[in-house]
Amino acid sequence: MPKAIDLHCDVLYQLSTRQQPTNFATDVTLQAGLPQLKQGNIKAQVFAIFVDESIPQRERYMEAIRQIELFQTQVLAQPEMIHITDWAQLDTLEEDQIGAILSLEGCDAIDGSLHKLQTFLDAGVKLVGLTWNYANAVAHGAQEDPTQGLTAFGREVVSYLNERQIIMDVSHLNEQSFWDVLPLAKHIVASHSNARAICDHVRNLTDAQAKALIEAGGHIHLVYNPPFIERDRTDDVSIDSLVMHYRHFVNLVGVDHLGLGSDFDGIEHTVLELQNSGQTPKLLEKLQVVFSEEDVAKIAASNFERFVRAI
Repeated sequence: MPKAIDLHCDVLYQLSTRQQPTNFATDVTLQAGLPQLKQGNIKAQVFAIFVDESIPQRERYMEAIRQIELFQTQVLAQPEMIHITDWAQLDTLEEDQIGAILSLEGCDAIDGSLHKLQTFLDAGVKLVGLTWNYANAVAHGAQEDPTQGLTAFGREVVSYLNERQIIMDVSHLNEQSFWDVLPLAKHIVASHSNARAICDHVRNLTDAQAKALIEAGGHIHLVYNPPFIERDRTDDVSIDSLVMHYRHFVNLVGVDHLGLGSDFDGIEHTVLELQNSGQTPKLLEKLQVVFSEEDVAKIAASNFERFVRAI
């Protein structure tokens, strides 16, 4: 099986919120800790900075900073983990190394400050989602009124991200924010979203969104969260059901624009036989039943590698 690149996990959130100390290097209860990443033949993992909505606004910036510190002291402390600050590093990783990439899941922590956003980018954030599921100073999330979109400050944020060559992540945007961002963003992905035509959930992409995203040069990375695979289902969801979403998108936009976006350590329920990063090869095996070996290698990593080479 080919090595894989996963565009979304919430390990940093787990490290920052669990009551019992959690060790990235050894903890078997993490879904995307070091043992799981190694077992799953993961070439690079994106680690999201996610600040829960329950945290007061005045505390969110420092909570995000704390997760960056955990990224440095726990993730990057492992000799296998290589901090990807330049996309060209993906081409120079050695066989036993794993690329570690920072993303920001929602701009709640920056409130209305481009200076705070600059701090995160200077710390190595390479992908930025403008919202989580709710509204903030930048845009409106997937659980908000779908007619409310990008704010005036949000346009400043998009412009600044373009200047810094940062990838914009649309996975958690509501529909109006998505359509507002699409013509403005220089580099754009959906890091963990599925097909709404297969599973009618606001977190999934409509066919119109998926086509427009690819036409804008973007990529779609599919998510392993059961309720986004089969509507209102949390248990007994199979890898085959997830593969149906891949088949739909391949028929719609082609195989060259798809990838992996597990959401491990951010999901309460898991797909059967796909419960952590260590089982990633099982997904790739299932994809090889439907697609060629070459196409599965594209989905696993090489599509995204080609995408970032152009940045």
